[in-house]
Amino acid sequence: MTSEQQRLAESATIPWKKFGPYLTERQWGTVREDYSPDGNAWDYITHDMARSYAYRWGEEGLGGISDDQQHLCFGVGLWNENDEILKERLFGLTNGEGNHGEDVKELYYYLDSTPTHSYMRMLYKYPQRTFPYQKLLRKNKRRTRKQPEYELLDTGIFDDGRYFDVFMEYAKAGPDDLLIQLTIHNRGPRKARLHVLPQLWFRNTWAWGEGNPTRPQMRTPAPGIVQADHEALGRYHFYCDQAPDLLFCDNDTNYIRLQEPPRQTRYFKDGINDYVVEGDPSAVNPARVGTKAAAHYRLSLEAGASQTIRVRLSQPAHEAPFAEFDAVFAQRQQEADEFYDCVQEGVTDPDARNIQRQAFAGMLWSKQFYYYDVTKWLDGEPNGPKSSIRRRKGRNANWRHLYNADIISMPDKWEYPWYAAWDSAFHCIPLAMVDAEFAKQQLRLFTKDWYMHPNGQLPAYEWNLSDVNPPVHAWATWRVYQMDKKLRGHGDLQFLEAVFHKLTLNFTWWVNRKDKSERNIFEGGFLGLDNIGVFDRSAPLPTGGHIEQSDGTSWMAMFALNLMRMALELAGTNAVYQEIAGKFFEHFLYIADAMTRGGDGRFDLWDDDDQFYYDVLRTPDDERTILKVRSIVGLIPLFAVEVIDQELLDTVPEFTTRAIWLLENRPHLAKLVSRWQEPGRGARHKLSLLRRERLGHVLRRMLDETEFLAPHGVRALSRYHLEHPYVFSTEEDDFEVSYIPGEAESSMFGGNSNWRGPIWFPINFLIIESLQRFYAYYGDSFTIEYPTGSGQEHTLRDVALALSDRLTSLLRKDAQGRRPAFGKDELLQTDPHFKDYLLFHEYFHGDDGHGLGTTHQTGWTGLIAKLLSMPRAGTTF
Repeated sequence: MTSEQQRLAESATIPWKKFGPYLTERQWGTVREDYSPDGNAWDYITHDMARSYAYRWGEEGLGGISDDQQHLCFGVGLWNENDEILKERLFGLTNGEGNHGEDVKELYYYLDSTPTHSYMRMLYKYPQRTFPYQKLLRKNKRRTRKQPEYELLDTGIFDDGRYFDVFMEYAKAGPDDLLIQLTIHNRGPRKARLHVLPQLWFRNTWAWGEGNPTRPQMRTPAPGIVQADHEALGRYHFYCDQAPDLLFCDNDTNYIRLQEPPRQTRYFKDGINDYVVEGDPSAVNPARVGTKAAAHYRLSLEAGASQTIRVRLSQPAHEAPFAEFDAVFAQRQQEADEFYDCVQEGVTDPDARNIQRQAFAGMLWSKQFYYYDVTKWLDGEPNGPKSSIRRRKGRNANWRHLYNADIISMPDKWEYPWYAAWDSAFHCIPLAMVDAEFAKQQLRLFTKDWYMHPNGQLPAYEWNLSDVNPPVHAWATWRVYQMDKKLRGHGDLQFLEAVFHKLTLNFTWWVNRKDKSERNIFEGGFLGLDNIGVFDRSAPLPTGGHIEQSDGTSWMAMFALNLMRMALELAGTNAVYQEIAGKFFEHFLYIADAMTRGGDGRFDLWDDDDQFYYDVLRTPDDERTILKVRSIVGLIPLFAVEVIDQELLDTVPEFTTRAIWLLENRPHLAKLVSRWQEPGRGARHKLSLLRRERLGHVLRRMLDETEFLAPHGVRALSRYHLEHPYVFSTEEDDFEVSYIPGEAESSMFGGNSNWRGPIWFPINFLIIESLQRFYAYYGDSFTIEYPTGSGQEHTLRDVALALSDRLTSLLRKDAQGRRPAFGKDELLQTDPHFKDYLLFHEYFHGDDGHGLGTTHQTGWTGLIAKLLSMPRAGTTF
């Protein structure tokens, strides 16, 4: 057992995870901080206001950390003597400012982290010239959706190496003892000055009138030392090497600058900014006390030179805080290497190891303390902005039970500093590779009573908790259970059972709310696919009626199979679950029947002419129209597949008897699945929406390079629609879907409606996993032409591996040493200070693979970590 594995084992009793990277990168512009009557979160608190406004629900910081309830926070401030403000937080465009929606305009990289955060490392690239805030805003505002985004690199601000590389590293000497090291490199051709301000502050819990909290305090008992006292945390010491100047103010809103009602505070949140940038000595407290403090280091670096700053945040007092500092850092770095040597066993390629380790780093750095009490947010508080009737009836008004105050894995901490239910499910797969307990805790969290709605719905995401994400929570729970079982040697049945019971409630919610006609044909709205179809599926249709969704129905078939398999596992210790498993077996069969016969025997979501699944428009007059858009909507039926060993069936006789009775007495259902009496490879039985013939038809289309198959994965929309757009006409308008490999040109679903043709990891991952399950049943007896038209037949196992190779090639170096995700940017492709630092984009161009969308959505793109560890024995690729 490595030292980090030992810390993980101890973390249930020793709080090794008490401090971590739990600050978000953007609290401004979030729903939680929005107290406007119209719900316009982006305009209520802007980036310009952020340095002066004391937040209610959470804190933000550059490369920052906090405790797990975010009482005490640490972050880095920088000033290049040219900018008009301190660099304390990341800048980006709001949803209305970017030509493709919100978008961070900074360059930063998460390079390393262990799961207990005993060692962490990140890099921020800070320009030496004036940061082009207004230029980025103006240029992007002038661009249309058909044009690329104007990025920070496009401004030329990094030309000639005129920037600082700021490496931020953390090493824990103990659970409450953090060593912090900032190493700054001048990459430019001449001498440059930089102000570095390690900052410590308390989250403002005293200004809102809740209870009667004691105001915490920071003061300096000796040169270079800050003493921080908090009634919940106790006393902490902040030691600053070389005894720099210490600056103090309060984490209170600057009511003068923001033109708010007067308050008693004098030394405001932005006091340190005003002291350093504007030279205003009256902005900081001469008594050197407050709730926010900074150590002020002034550096002058020659070209190519570097300098290191050391600080220490510790609950224990130290006489010589920097005596063993370097030794502890070296030890934690070595222990991190030893831990990942175990995790990456079998991954031998250095480039693949680098990608995988940075993927894990991004996953672990994207943890965030997420605080949101919907009742207080809706009603307002004594000293907070007053509520309004409009507000109390608006966004999230029916989620008053929701109370979140936890460490949660985020999609990213700038564009998505709030959880999304299905993102979180995907996150748990790579997270389970390094910290299975945290992955299980995340899955358990979403089914807690104070998260899950009393009606059984899981909260979707902050902007609309009532929206609907694909129901992948059961899939993730079963996968994480299996991964954990393999590592531990036995399954965590208590975890599985707890989540299973809550997911049965969620399944019932879907059945009651998203099957309006009670025919086992499901809706669900956009289901994360935004612009993929003819209409906005979450809005009233121009034709009236509703869409019978191939993807929604397939997700539910998958959900039923996931719950069935979980119940069979639980039946090993409690026979009652055999009957429950039988119920979900029956649910699956009826959903499969509905997919085939439209739920009423008159219609089919499968189109015999095209040999593909489509959505169907059902209008109020009961007319049905097949919406022949070849998209991943028609591939999602692949995911509803489960393979059961005969050995397992022998242990659950009640379930097996019920299954056989259904198949013998409901012949129309028996036709939908492989014959139960004819097991496949190794005496296995298959349940799937796709019989062998239909599986072949779907795969031939998916593996066609003129349709779905791209050089780097499976596209979200078939390239067929480039030359053959699909058009649906009504009396008022024509609605068109055409293939676009990058950003969608329609804003149908809002600023971030970008799912039109790109490649994205979660669907590709599920395709690969489904092919593996089909192979577990068919073995070598089923082969498919890959690519379609090549004349080369391959097993489904080898096709799965080949798709995995295409997907991981997005970030891997090609024969010329270039990474497709970096596109045509030569600085990223060739510069030694860029080319091995990775960004994990939200999705990727459908033709050339360059990265698009959010640059740090390591969450679901972090699935690359799992793909890079796929066993490759026996493959021909």
